[in-house]
Formats: sequence, C-alpha cells, structure tokens
Amino acid sequence: MTVRLHVDSPLAADAEMSLPPGAARHAQVRRVQPGDTLLLFDGAGADWPATVLAVGRSEVRVQVGRPQPVATELPRAVTLAVGMPANERMDTLVEKATELGVAAIQPLMTQRSVLRLAGERATRKQAHWQAIAVAACEQCGRARVPVVSPVRELADWLAHAPGELHGTTEGPGRHAPLRVMLSLQPDAVALPALPGTGTGCVFALSGPEGGLTPEEEAAARAAGFRPVALGPRVLRADTAPLALLAWLGIAQSHTSVG
Repeated sequence: MTVRLHVDSPLAADAEMSLPPGAARHAQVRRVQPGDTLLLFDGAGADWPATVLAVGRSEVRVQVGRPQPVATELPRAVTLAVGMPANERMDTLVEKATELGVAAIQPLMTQRSVLRLAGERATRKQAHWQAIAVAACEQCGRARVPVVSPVRELADWLAHAPGELHGTTEGPGRHAPLRVMLSLQPDAVALPALPGTGTGCVFALSGPEGGLTPEEEAAARAAGFRPVALGPRVLRADTAPLALLAWLGIAQSHTSVG
C-alpha cells in the first residue's frame, strides 16, 4: 500500500523538497526507500504523488509530481459542535468524525461537562486533537483536514460564533445554514423527517454526558437550532454525534447520486 502523508506547507508541482520532520519520521517508520512512491497532501484538496530521492537519518527528500484532485468531501460542510466527552472518548470522536467527513469540530464545555479545560491544557488538547484529525485523513483518503477549534463555553459560542451560524452570510449564491441539535425532548424531530439536502452548511450540536440542560437547549433554540432525535435508545455522548454525522453523510450522498 502506498504511504500517504500530510505536509503542513503548500506543495508545488515538480519541486524537490525535504519532508517536514513529522512526515519524515512517519516515512522512516514505514521503511520507505529511494525510488518508492508516496502520496502527499497539504489540505488543499489534492493528492500529490512524490518519488523518494534519498533517506537519511533525519531527512527524507522527495520529488513532487502533479496534483491529483480528491473528491471525498461531503456536499455540505458540517461543523460538529460537541460537549466534550470525558477520558479518551473525545480522541475517538475526533478520529471517527474525520473519517465520516466532518469539516470542522468545535469542542465545547457545558454545564454538565465532566471534562473541563482552560489555558495551556486546553491548547495542548486542541493540538492533540488536530493531530488525530490529520492522522485520520492520512488513513481514510481525505485531502482536506477538518479544523479543530479552540475549546469554548457553549454560551460564548452561541453568542459569538462565526456569521455562518447566524445566517449572516446569506445573499446571492449563498444559503441559510441547517442548524440541528440532538435532543431527548418530546418535540424533537425524527431524523427521517429532517431535510438532508440543500447547499448551505450544517451546524450539528451535541451535548456531553447527561446531555444539554433545559436552559442550554433553550439558548440553542433561540440561536436557530432545531431539536432532532436519533430514535428510542439513549446513545453515549461520543456515539450520538457520530450517528448524526453518518446520517447527514448518507442523506447528502443519496442526493448527489440521485
């Protein structure tokens, strides 16, 4: 199997370059040799074939070829805003959400959050999760890496989120976003009744262990979020958002094929 590596700088056709340290270490672990072919991607939407020229103790030099566009993204960009589950569950959530096609992940602290992060610890965790997203892209074939945003309080995010969340980017050629919130309330809409089609971006909000409080759900509704239900079973905080993301991906794929 061809080794596929992310590089954190723009690639250029027919250029000779040394791989960045992280990618070089990965290549060495995979025991690449001069003459081997790699696939590189810089997050701009294409794979770049590259031929290994030399392998040193700390350097791997390659000759970059021509870009090959990669069409693996969902038709609608999905931002997953999630109350961070505790322990290592957030790591798994980031990995699997990347595999399922999420465009961005917003880690949130809510009233019921067990995991609480601030300062340097929050910065380290963000970098850790971003690295997990990169590794998942290398494995699953995506050429665009989801952005893992800094940890925020839910109330702060709802009040000061980007204009796309509040529909302020509407205009010629633009469409209002779809805003959905996982909820156990009786008026939550079943997923099959939710429109999965359209061209606007999607914001999907999910709570931590124990879910969002009634006050938080009310604030999300006021921000335009529509409550949706996944079915009669209560899913874990790290399972529910992935189920929603999988459904959105399937609905969009059926639309693009049909």
